[in-house]
Amino acid sequence: MSNPSTTFRVTGMTCAHCENAVHEEVSQVPGVAGLTVSAQEGTLTVFYNNATDNNAGNDSAEAEHQASDEDIIAAVNEAGYTAERA
Repeated sequence: MSNPSTTFRVTGMTCAHCENAVHEEVSQVPGVAGLTVSAQEGTLTVFYNNATDNNAGNDSAEAEHQASDEDIIAAVNEAGYTAERA
């Protein structure tokens, strides 16, 4: 089974340096298994470590380690950009 993913629209990225800044911050969020960032498309796709969806209200112990949309958006903000779920 492949890892679940979520795509976000990111505002303010214009170059590879922007992509790297977002990648560096978001990759540090617990529960993130991988990600792709595109300044050209203004997108961030996050792949999660497990098959549970924390945003769906799953309260299992495994879901506690799933990054929430708010966690991802906060990391993007920390990099200096804004994001919203696509």
